Amino acid sequence: MFYARRTDAVLLLVAIVWGSSYLAAKTATDAVPVLVVLFARYAISALACLALVATRRKGRYTRDEIRIGSLLGVTQAAVLVLETYGVAHTSAANAGLIISLTIVLTPLLDRTAGNGSLPPRFFAATGVCLLAVTLLMSGSGFHTPRVGDLLMLAAAVVRAVHVALVGRLTKGRVLRPLPLTAVQTVLGTVLFAVPAASSGLPRVTQVDAAVWGQLLYLALFCSVFAFLAQTWAVQNSSASRASLLLGTEPVWAVAVGIGLGGEKVTALAGLGAALMVTGTYWGQSIERTHRTTREEESPRRTATPTGV
Repeated sequence: MFYARRTDAVLLLVAIVWGSSYLAAKTATDAVPVLVVLFARYAISALACLALVATRRKGRYTRDEIRIGSLLGVTQAAVLVLETYGVAHTSAANAGLIISLTIVLTPLLDRTAGNGSLPPRFFAATGVCLLAVTLLMSGSGFHTPRVGDLLMLAAAVVRAVHVALVGRLTKGRVLRPLPLTAVQTVLGTVLFAVPAASSGLPRVTQVDAAVWGQLLYLALFCSVFAFLAQTWAVQNSSASRASLLLGTEPVWAVAVGIGLGGEKVTALAGLGAALMVTGTYWGQSIERTHRTTREEESPRRTATPTGV
């Protein structure tokens, strides 16, 4: 039980960090182009990961770590490019809220637990979360989604695929989170190098210390720490359970947007935030109970009858 709670705590911390990342990314993209922000974020992350790998005794990468890390690096880069362009064209709070649709999508893709279909109550919980997102997006009234909102919706779909892939590709394999993350960040750096150079890369040297602080935060906390923690936690949990805890991310996005970004949230948005917390923890409790029950029943199903 303690081990499960520790895993949940790590996932919740990742949600807090990622919730704060939208305001940081929006601030950074106000100063430099999106592709430059992405390249700087990946490059700093790659340097940090490579340095950490170099300090470890077993610094060599396995074939699985390179192969799986490369694939996950592509999907992670796709998530970040959609998220960063999205947050550049909408509010930080809105970006964090829309991405929470991952909660609904990931369980439909997650087949790693092998515990059968989730009970209907789980999808009722995700339905509460979906209603919460609708209220949070409505603001002072329903309106046509902006370009940034649609990009964040696409990011939610791709993130669901990424989280499910992390669970599917790492299950049953001995994969170290640090080398796996290093491969992803190096690949991302390569992918964004040329586009960033053509978008005005030299401008990054002209920004002030505040923007550099945002870039460092995005790289070291929202990328290195969060990628490592997410990979470790999903390996010790399930993609569905991870998505539910990570689903508290929009609440933290709203909190940071209001507290530090000065963004306004209406009464409807406040109700949506309350529903998001309720739905997330309700669903997480259902998934954990269902998985535990299935694991306890599994040995009984496969046991060989004894006696006469």
